Amino acid sequence: MTAPDPKDDKRPTPLIVKDVPALRAYREKLRAGQKTLALVPTMGALHDGHLSLVKAALKKADHVMVSIFVNPTQFAPHEDLAAYPRTWESDCEKLTMAGAHAIYHPSIDTMYPPDFAATIHIEHITAPLEGVCRPGHFDGVATVVAKLFMQAQSDCAFFGEKDYQQLQMIRKMVVDLDMAVTIYGLPTLRDDHGLALSSRNAYLSDAERTIARQLNKVLHEIAHKIKHGTAPRDAEQWGHDEALRCGFDAVDYIAAAHAETLAPLHDPAHEPGRILAAVRLGKARLIDNIALS
Repeated sequence: MTAPDPKDDKRPTPLIVKDVPALRAYREKLRAGQKTLALVPTMGALHDGHLSLVKAALKKADHVMVSIFVNPTQFAPHEDLAAYPRTWESDCEKLTMAGAHAIYHPSIDTMYPPDFAATIHIEHITAPLEGVCRPGHFDGVATVVAKLFMQAQSDCAFFGEKDYQQLQMIRKMVVDLDMAVTIYGLPTLRDDHGLALSSRNAYLSDAERTIARQLNKVLHEIAHKIKHGTAPRDAEQWGHDEALRCGFDAVDYIAAAHAETLAPLHDPAHEPGRILAAVRLGKARLIDNIALS
């Protein structure tokens, strides 16, 4: 199935679905017509990275639904839940142009009723990196994504590799819990200077954006050093120091990790590697990663 022509301005507005009964009715209608469904989970504030997921999903399924839900359970008390950008009208316009068929926009009460008491926790893969910096974050992500999968009953779901640890956690959850959904991970979309597209880039001033564009260069230099014999821990330390020299305010982590388990990388010649980073700059916390190979 091909995506609609971006020049076509007569595309129908996506169906807006706001609760589980309406979502189930939509899914049953598709199933009755033997139509497949792809889900693209988001928190809104959509950019070209999100839209690239929609376009990829259109090639895999008959219908594409995008969920827009700012999930409170994945934010710590000191994080930016209240300030997280919410751009509903703009998001709807972008999804119309991208060719999405439906938007799932549940309320907090729909996702977490007053007596809600369930949490999904995935061991091991969530422990390092973001797990150290944001305790409880992945429990919130796993729980909301599992709920979305069960509510939508989609055939497949699409995620970006920018949130690489999250993507690996979701893949593990789907396998361990025998969820009947195929997970697709797409490469990170970047601007012309290599900065990973992110909703949080809206927090950056022009001067900060210039600094932010150095992060991907630092990661590539770390990968270069490791591939040419530098020990992973030494390359990580160089990256930490270089990021601060470039002007970042703080480094939460810069790590060379096993690409599947996210344990520290020890044998780059024989293990699949991933270089991951989280840094702070002004009001923004930026994450990025690249493959070592």
